[in-house]
Amino acid sequence: MQTVLITGASRGIGAECARQFAARGYRVLINYCRSGEKAEALLDEIKAITDADIFCADVSDPDQVRRMFSEIEKEYGGTDILVNNAGIAQTKLFTDITDEDWKRMISVNLSSVFYCCRSALPYMIRKKYGRIINISSMWGQVGGSCEVHYSAAKAGIIGLTKALAQEEGPSGITVNCVAPGVIRTDMTSCYSEEDMKALSDETPTGTTGTPADIARTVLFLADEKASFITGQVFGINGGFVIT
Repeated sequence: MQTVLITGASRGIGAECARQFAARGYRVLINYCRSGEKAEALLDEIKAITDADIFCADVSDPDQVRRMFSEIEKEYGGTDILVNNAGIAQTKLFTDITDEDWKRMISVNLSSVFYCCRSALPYMIRKKYGRIINISSMWGQVGGSCEVHYSAAKAGIIGLTKALAQEEGPSGITVNCVAPGVIRTDMTSCYSEEDMKALSDETPTGTTGTPADIARTVLFLADEKASFITGQVFGINGGFVIT
């Protein structure tokens, strides 16, 4: 049984990834930071169909990441698949972004990916096998007005993905990136239905996306069928952004 760790898995895209991996028989490790009740409820749901566990850690903190992976190593040996999903969003004019806003955005959205990859890779390298799937954003591909710090962090994930894929390919490890478009999650709950309709109208498919749309792509990239795919960015956005 392969083991998958999903960061920020208590809700939204992360939770749907956990459900879909569980349905395919993977051992699912759920990471969360603050949404403990939702994470516990998801764990109960998943444990009904597969082996699963839960780990509380702020993945923007390197010490907490090291501790989490040490616990995983003791219990399960390591992680075969890492899904770096944890992230935050914020809409602000560039001139209003504070030092703290910038540091937190980079720390949660980009540094966390570095910390988790660093801790996951020793096991994968020893095993000569691994799958790393990073969640970026379409704004990481093209940039978003009033989301400069978010766009910068998500663009950093894309750069990290491409470079790490080249470095770890000889070890049998693939590293890919999924760049979601407008997805109906807690992150988009700040938008009115009128705003969401406008975004749908701007999308060539005429709809916004769902967490399941993203999770299906993540699941595919973790599969053996995707073994010849690495260093790629998959834009799942209904054609909102075409690069």
